[in-house]
Amino acid sequence: MSRPRRISVLGATGSIGQNTLDLIGRDRESYEVVALTGGRNIAQLAKDASDLRAEIAVTAHEDALPALREALAGSGVEAAAGEAALTEAASRPADWVMSAIVGAAGLAPGLAALEQGATLALANKESMVCAGPLVMATAERHGGQVLPVDSEHSAVFQALIGEDISAVERVIITASGGAFRDWPVERLAEATPEEAATHPNWAMGQRITIDSASLFNKALELIETREFFGLDPARIEAVIHPESMIHALVGFCDGGLMAHVGPPDMRHAIGFALHHPERRALPVERLDLTQIGQFTFRAPDETRWPALRLAREVMEVRGLAGAVFNAAKEVALDAFIAREISFPRMAGVVEETLDRISARGGHIAVEISLDNVREADQLARQEARLIIEQV
Repeated sequence: MSRPRRISVLGATGSIGQNTLDLIGRDRESYEVVALTGGRNIAQLAKDASDLRAEIAVTAHEDALPALREALAGSGVEAAAGEAALTEAASRPADWVMSAIVGAAGLAPGLAALEQGATLALANKESMVCAGPLVMATAERHGGQVLPVDSEHSAVFQALIGEDISAVERVIITASGGAFRDWPVERLAEATPEEAATHPNWAMGQRITIDSASLFNKALELIETREFFGLDPARIEAVIHPESMIHALVGFCDGGLMAHVGPPDMRHAIGFALHHPERRALPVERLDLTQIGQFTFRAPDETRWPALRLAREVMEVRGLAGAVFNAAKEVALDAFIAREISFPRMAGVVEETLDRISARGGHIAVEISLDNVREADQLARQEARLIIEQV
């Protein structure tokens, strides 16, 4: 009998983390939980860590450590807090690590997991956007593996199994279009954070749902596709698909298209990464195509969604442009949520940040290291805040 697989879940209290724990909990004896990390949802983090008998639970917020310790009292689970503790927990020996921490904060823990030779199930798209070459080189150097968990990139990965990447003519990433896909463009300036955070197809957190409405999440995924699969940017496309059941399509040199079709349930992509290279039964809906009736597609309007144009520019520049793009996006999103700027202004802040930092020279086309990514991230955040405050 084989030993249980050692599993860590970084970002355990978010939607991806909770879906991962749902799958682990259905086959509890097959897994030994090493580390669970989260943010301010201390009650959920402590409950999951206790129920799954994790070695350690870590909150990203140091001021929340007393509450975490109290919630874990008597459980035998170690409690810790802060950035260094997150990285230490990620570095503990594990076979498989889910990276679902939101934003650039997920990069260092993900690299720490790869340095132990773990399989990194990557739901943190920002890691590839900010430092794709570093992530892949770290995996190769330490015998680790990176498996995509974004539904789109999991779909591409699955479509490429047994295929020669040189035969790929194009990759098409689908987007739901988010909350405002049918709004008149001129009305977007009036959009509120509450309206942007209501997704027509998915139940997700506030930030990622707003990113879906602005298509900044899709912009990040275009860049991620470039970094994961090494494709020329001209071969990477986005299309609006309101039904959200075709997650991606891969077009080959013979004209054929291979589509990955499935219900809008993240447990499919998570389960595929969890069990890879095997396929196992998953508790997801089985589609009835006769009930669906039809799939529809639209070309994305870059007047409505300028984030897509910016992503193409970032893919052409490469270097640290992705780190600048992501950091400026996060600051702009914070400002929109705080009602400091309008919904359309987010893209303007990101573009101006890219332009200003590029004009300085020396910050984009440099070596991608963790220190350089952090420096670019901080510089972009400072610049984006200045731009917002000047409005």
